[in-house]
Amino acid sequence: MTLTSILLTLVVIAIGFYVAGNKSVKSELVQGIKFHSLTNYYGLWNAALAFFPATIVLILWSTIDLQLFKIWIRDFYPVSTLEAGGSKEIVALAMIENLIAGIQFGEPELWVKQAAEAWSQWASISTTLKTIVVLALAVIGGVYGYRQIDPSFRARNNVEKLISFGLIAASTIAILTTVGIVLSVIFETIRFFQLVPPTDFIFGTEWNPQFEGAERAGSGGGTATYGMLPMFVGTLLISSIALFVAVPVGLASAIYLAEYASPKVRSTVKPLLEILAGVPTVVYGFFAALTVAPALKTWGDSLGVNVSSESALAAGLVMGVMIIPFVSSLSDDVINAVPQSLRDAAYGLGSTKSETTLQVVIPAALPGIVAAVILAVSRAVGETMIVVMAAGLAANLSFNPLDAVTTVTSQIVTILVGDQEFESAKTLSAFALATMLIILTLGLNFFALQIVKKYREQYD
Repeated sequence: MTLTSILLTLVVIAIGFYVAGNKSVKSELVQGIKFHSLTNYYGLWNAALAFFPATIVLILWSTIDLQLFKIWIRDFYPVSTLEAGGSKEIVALAMIENLIAGIQFGEPELWVKQAAEAWSQWASISTTLKTIVVLALAVIGGVYGYRQIDPSFRARNNVEKLISFGLIAASTIAILTTVGIVLSVIFETIRFFQLVPPTDFIFGTEWNPQFEGAERAGSGGGTATYGMLPMFVGTLLISSIALFVAVPVGLASAIYLAEYASPKVRSTVKPLLEILAGVPTVVYGFFAALTVAPALKTWGDSLGVNVSSESALAAGLVMGVMIIPFVSSLSDDVINAVPQSLRDAAYGLGSTKSETTLQVVIPAALPGIVAAVILAVSRAVGETMIVVMAAGLAANLSFNPLDAVTTVTSQIVTILVGDQEFESAKTLSAFALATMLIILTLGLNFFALQIVKKYREQYD
């Protein structure tokens, strides 16, 4: 459809909304008839009848006609192209699409010109028919909705059903998208395990896929290894350091803001603290690489301690600062949500403010605090930029925070940068790492839910 056709359809929908609403208003004012629903519900119902059928047909038509064109255009392919199939047909289709788009390299062959001309004719006919059908559906839907309007028609109920259906559809799309992502990763992981034994990947202590190309070419120089343990140890090491910084500072900030700070201090300090959440991670990466890491190395040299110029400690400290707002803001909201009656009951029994906070408020808010910490863990595990800039890309199996290490997400980015061959074990290993990361995250979430459930039951 052209822009003009889309605008015409929107005008039809707007007219349907206005006319339907106006009909109910006139009936009420002139004839004194009481309608079941408010005026805007009749307008919304009419607009919905004009919008949804036309939109559904438009989406289906736009999807199907393109596929039909690709089938019909094969009649123009040379016999040799049809017999070769695969990449030959893809190249032939690209030549036709380029010619339609006005992109031309040299003089195209006769069959390409004929195919492009036929495609253009089909597209023109399809666009015209599509415009007519969509406009007709919008008008028919609007007229049908208009004829339904009478005092007994329950427009509000029907509109609420549509809204409910839309919410369910949105939730379903989110769930199906997640399932699709997980399945696509799992399928590629299975292909990886057909090339590399799972035991070598899960229990291997060396990660060195760079030799994969030389190994396949038979030029020697090394053997590709795919042990995931160095990356997961690096991920857990950096995440642990980050949480060691973020959880105490964030939780203490939340308790102060919720229980001890005056309204004036709270209204000033909390927005300032939350500014940290809006700073781009690349800025944190610069700060870690240019300030924290050199300072740690200087400090280590002065004490005679060997500190790598890119270390897990530098990345973990800065990452901890980055996720403080997640812990602080969410914990503050949860603590504020604890009923005031619990505090009043504790004060009534003679408890001090500190006793009330530690023995009543924090236990009551613990499920929410645990959820905030888990969110911080997920943020730390998935962070990439700070690790790349401050911790390096060396896949060292080390528990020393002063060594250079790397994380799972950093290696996935490294593997998938540039031209890729999705038949090689090196590229497919990124999907295997992603699968293991999903399993780790699901495990942490399950563990957190058990804690939340346990303390919520005690609180109830």
